[in-house]
Amino acid sequence: MNTKLPGIPQFNKLYVKHCKHLKLAGYQPKTVDAYARAIRRIGNYFDCRLNNLSKDQLLDYFHDLLASHSWNTVKLDLYGLQFFYTHVLQKTWEHIPLVRQPKVRRIPDILSVDQVDQLLAATRVVDYRVFFFTAYSMGLRLSEAINLTINDIDADKMRVHIRNSKGNKDRFVPLPHKTLHTLRRFWQIRRHPLFVFPNRKRGVNNAHLVDQPLARGGIQVAMHKVVDRLWPNKKISCHSLRHSYATHLLNEGIDLIELQGILGHVSLLTTARYTHLTSINHENACKKINTIIDSVTFSWGGEK
Repeated sequence: MNTKLPGIPQFNKLYVKHCKHLKLAGYQPKTVDAYARAIRRIGNYFDCRLNNLSKDQLLDYFHDLLASHSWNTVKLDLYGLQFFYTHVLQKTWEHIPLVRQPKVRRIPDILSVDQVDQLLAATRVVDYRVFFFTAYSMGLRLSEAINLTINDIDADKMRVHIRNSKGNKDRFVPLPHKTLHTLRRFWQIRRHPLFVFPNRKRGVNNAHLVDQPLARGGIQVAMHKVVDRLWPNKKISCHSLRHSYATHLLNEGIDLIELQGILGHVSLLTTARYTHLTSINHENACKKINTIIDSVTFSWGGEK
C-alpha cells in the first residue's frame, strides 16, 4: 500500500497517523485500504490541505468523484474522510448532505448443479478448480476461501473454522466428505505448511516457499475467463458460487435459520432473499396460484 504523497511532510505525517488509527480501530484490511486510499485521493485533489475544508469544497469533490467513480467509492471516501477528521484532526465532523443513488435489488445469476460441474471442468488450472469447488461446497465468500489455513480444517468433526470474517466474526461451516478428500489430494500437490491455497507466483514446484495465499485478482481473472467461454451473457462471479450454494441447499429443504448460521448472515432477512431463487418455492407458489384461480368461476356464456 502506498503510504505517502511525495514532498508533503505534514500531510504524510497525518496520513501515517490515519493508517495507525485505522488498524487500531480493528477494521478489516479491505476497509483499512479503502479509507487510506480515500485520504490519498482527497489529499491529491486539495493539494494535501485537508485541515479546513468547507462544505462547498467537499460537495465539489464528491460531485467530481461521482463523474468518474461509483457510488460505493463516494461512500467509502466520505466515511474515510469522516474517520480522518474525527480521529486524526480531532475535529467535529459536520454532516455532508449527499443525494445517494437509490438502491436497486437485482436478482443475481446463479448456476445449477450441472453448470457448476461445467465451470469446474472448464477451469484448466488445478489451483483455481479446487478453489472454486471448495468455495462452492461450503458457501464461502472469496476472502474466506482465500484465507483458509490447514489448521482451520477439522477432519474429526467434519467442519471448517472460518476466522475473522465479515463483521469480524468467526463461524463453523460443514465440511463435505468430498471436499475433504479433494483438499487432501490438493495438499499432496502443493504441500504448503500453512495456506490451503498458496500463491502460485513462484511456480508449481516450490509452492511451499510462498508466504502468501492465492491472489484475489488472479482468482477473479480465472473465473472471468471460464465464464466468458461458457456463458458470455451471464454475470457470474466468485460470489455467485455462494449464491448458488445457498439456493441449492434451500432446494433440498434445509432450514432457513440453519442456512443463516452456515452463511454467517447477521440478519435472517439477508438469508431469506435466497428463497425467491429456489425452484421448489416457485413450483409451490405456482400450484397455490393455480388452485386459487381455478376456484374462480369464469364463463364464456352470453358473449356477443
